[in-house]
Amino acid sequence: MKCLIIAAGRGSRLSGKGDSKPLIPLLGLPLIERVILTATNAGLTDFYVVTGYNGEEVREYLDRFSQRRNIHITHIKNEEWERENGISVLKAKNQLNENFILLMTDHIFDESILVKLKNEKIADGEVMLTVDYNINKNKLADGNDVTKVLVKDNRILDIGKNIKSYNAYDTGIFLCSPALFRAIEESFHNGDSSLSGGIRVLARKGKAQAFDMKDNYWIDVDDEKTLKEAEDRLLATLKKTSDGPISRYLNRPISTRITRHLLRTGITPNHVSLFSFILATVGALFFFMGGYNNLVIGALLAHVSSVIDGCDGEVARLKFQATEFGGWFDAVLDRYADAFLLFGLTYYVYSANRDISALFIGFLAIIGAFMNSYTADKYDGWMKRRLGPGRCYFRMGRDVRIFIIFLGALLNQPLSVLALMALLMNVENIRRIVVLRQNG
Repeated sequence: MKCLIIAAGRGSRLSGKGDSKPLIPLLGLPLIERVILTATNAGLTDFYVVTGYNGEEVREYLDRFSQRRNIHITHIKNEEWERENGISVLKAKNQLNENFILLMTDHIFDESILVKLKNEKIADGEVMLTVDYNINKNKLADGNDVTKVLVKDNRILDIGKNIKSYNAYDTGIFLCSPALFRAIEESFHNGDSSLSGGIRVLARKGKAQAFDMKDNYWIDVDDEKTLKEAEDRLLATLKKTSDGPISRYLNRPISTRITRHLLRTGITPNHVSLFSFILATVGALFFFMGGYNNLVIGALLAHVSSVIDGCDGEVARLKFQATEFGGWFDAVLDRYADAFLLFGLTYYVYSANRDISALFIGFLAIIGAFMNSYTADKYDGWMKRRLGPGRCYFRMGRDVRIFIIFLGALLNQPLSVLALMALLMNVENIRRIVVLRQNG
C-alpha cells in the first residue's frame, strides 16, 4: 500500500530546534525519518512525501536516507506551503489513484495502529480516520490546539479545532480512497482548503469512518514541550514484558537515561553489546586476582555491564536498527560473559581454601545459568501467549543472576552466591520444564 506523508509546513514553534521541522531530531532520528520507518515496520513500502518550506534540504536528506535504507520515496513539491494542509494533500492527486495511507510528518504513533488500520476495508469514496476516544486521559494532546472529532456509530459527524461537541481527537492517521481529493476540492471552492474541511464534506455524505486506536499512543510534536513529551513516551515503550524484576525496577530506569545520550551519537547496538561484554570480562579478571577489594570491583563492573546490556536493544528499537544478527550476537556475548564471571567467582572461592566442593558448586551454577538462558525462549513465548500483549510476569533471568553476584560480593559471601545461583537457576529450569510439559 502507498503512503502519503505531509511534510510541507514550517513548524515555527519548533524553530529553536532546527530550521526544517521534518529534520528536527527526536531521539537520534529526524521526525520524517522516524515516521517513515514506523510505517515501514508496519508493512508499508512505497512513500510519497509532500515538501514545501526548505523543501530542497528535506528532499536531499530523504534521497540519502532512501538509499541508505533501500526505501522508495517519491517527492511531491508544494510551492503553496503557507496555505492550509489540504493543499499539500491535493498536490498528490495525480500520483495516487488507489487507496492509500495518509500521515503527518510530525505525528509520532505506535506502529500497531498502522498495522491494524492498513488491513481495514473502506468502500469506494470513503475515508477512515484513526481517532482517540481517550480525551480525558490523553495527557500528550494539547486540548487547545488538537483537531476534535464528533463520532457516532463509527461514523464521523463533524471535525475541526473549534467544534464544541466532540468525543474524540484526530490523530492524523488516515486510510483514504482517492475521493479525498475531490472532497478537499469541494471544500476549497467553499473557502476552506484544510484537510479537515475535506473530511467534513465526506462526513456530510456519510463517507467518513472512524477507527478506534484504543489504548495505543500518538503525539503531535508541535513545540519543544511536546518534543520532550514524545522523547519520554518513546523511552517508556522500551520496557519489555519479559524484563526480570531487577531489570524492570533498577536497570531499565538507568539504561534508558544512558540510551537517551547514546542516541545522539553514531554508536550502534553491536558496539554497545561488545562494550557490555568487555566490562563483564574485565570484572571476571578481577575475580581471578583474589582479595575482597578485587571481588567488589569485579562485581561492580559486572552489574554495570548488566545495565549497559539493556542499552543495545534500546538503541536498536529507537533507531530501527534491530537485526537478527544483532540479537544473536548479543546473546552469544552474554553467554560468554556469564561463563567468565561464574568461572572467575568459582576460582576465587577455590583459591581461598582449596576446597574441591567449590568447583562442583561452581559447575552447577554455570550449567544452571546456561540452561536458564536456553529455556527462557520457549518459556517467555508461552507466557506472552498466555497473558496476552503488554502483561508482565516474574522472570528469573540474567539480570537476577548478575545482581546476586553483585550483592553477594558486597557481603563477601562468594561461596554462598555460587550455591544460591546453582540452586535457584536449576530449580527454575526444572519448574519451566514442568510448566511447559503440563501445558503441552
